[in-house]
Amino acid sequence: MNRQLFGELISEAVAIFIIIAFGDSVACMYVLYDPSPYVNAYWGVCIAWGLSVTIAIYVTGSVSGTHANPAVTLALAVFRGFPWRKVAPYWFAQIVGAFLGAVIVYVLFQPVIDHFNQVNHLTRAAGGAAGVFFTHPGLAISPMHAFSDEIILTAILLFGIFAITEQYNEMAPQANSGALIIGFLVAAIGASMGYLEAWALNPARDFGPRLFAYFAGWGHSALPSPDNFWWIPIAAPLIGGVIGGGAYQLLIHPFLPARVRAEQERRALGSNGAASPAE
Repeated sequence: MNRQLFGELISEAVAIFIIIAFGDSVACMYVLYDPSPYVNAYWGVCIAWGLSVTIAIYVTGSVSGTHANPAVTLALAVFRGFPWRKVAPYWFAQIVGAFLGAVIVYVLFQPVIDHFNQVNHLTRAAGGAAGVFFTHPGLAISPMHAFSDEIILTAILLFGIFAITEQYNEMAPQANSGALIIGFLVAAIGASMGYLEAWALNPARDFGPRLFAYFAGWGHSALPSPDNFWWIPIAAPLIGGVIGGGAYQLLIHPFLPARVRAEQERRALGSNGAASPAE
């Protein structure tokens, strides 16, 4: 492994470590305290998750581009030339970072988690406080409905990310403000659709903390989890990411005026170059 790739993998692990450290911590604040500081301010939870993504991008974007999400890595490989040889290492680094982020959250909130379970007569094995680490279907949502939900939500996420980071999009955020807008996009998805199944959108975001929780006493309530839900936040975002990225490439990218102008200029230069030897 060369030094550059090693640095990129560290960057990816750090990025999602930051996201989980803040995101799962705000989940603890939302779930474990009574009254919850967010009971009438769910938007604050969404903003905390969104800002965690923004901070991660500002910290690591110059090194790896801050995928911090296997669905993003896959979509970039399919549509934007990200090297396929890096996909699996990025995925591994993202899961490791998410696992370590969950460790930090546990170190911080372990007494609060135990108090919550004691007061509510719950156990870790029965899933007590598990929702601070990983996702599960919400009110009236079946696992298969959650599967379709996560495909749609992640497609929206990648559609937005592709638009925000598109070099030919003249309406995209300028300079370094794209990180903030991506964070707001994550927050907006959570605020509008998050109660469906806690808006995973990211296989590593769910699986890394889920794996930690399995070893930290939650056992089968984490893996395979009730109704074998564990695979849905992995498979659905990967599918949705490709759909969302593909939709942007098909519906918007070909018609961007700056891209059309650049293509016309390349053709003109090519025509001139081809004509030169005949002159």
